[in-house]
Amino acid sequence: MLPPRFPITDAQIDTVIAEFYAVIRNHPGLGPVFARHVTDWPAHEARITRFWRNAILHEGGYSGNPMQVHRAAEDIREPMFDVWLGLFDSVLRRNLPPETAAQWSALAHRIGRALRIGTAEARACPGAPPRLR
Repeated sequence: MLPPRFPITDAQIDTVIAEFYAVIRNHPGLGPVFARHVTDWPAHEARITRFWRNAILHEGGYSGNPMQVHRAAEDIREPMFDVWLGLFDSVLRRNLPPETAAQWSALAHRIGRALRIGTAEARACPGAPPRLR
């Protein structure tokens, strides 16, 4: 098993995810988009918690294809990623030590960049295979 990307506890991950989705549900731009796709918030938060535990702690337990999900959601637009990441960064800074927040933020921005590129390509060339760079 790989070592964690950076030191963080399960409780810290849980706190960040819970607060982030509370913020998202109340956001005037992103809230309605998420509401169209998330029908069970507790299940969604549990799934995303597993995603981050896998991405940070290498725990496993997450199975899914975030790129496929984001590409299939036709109402997700490229500028939304900047808003999403800005909100996520705010939650990280409020809940984590500065070094941990910075490390998680860097990882989230790398993932966000990939999702932004992948969704933009899907909109530009529907049905085309993704370009691997």
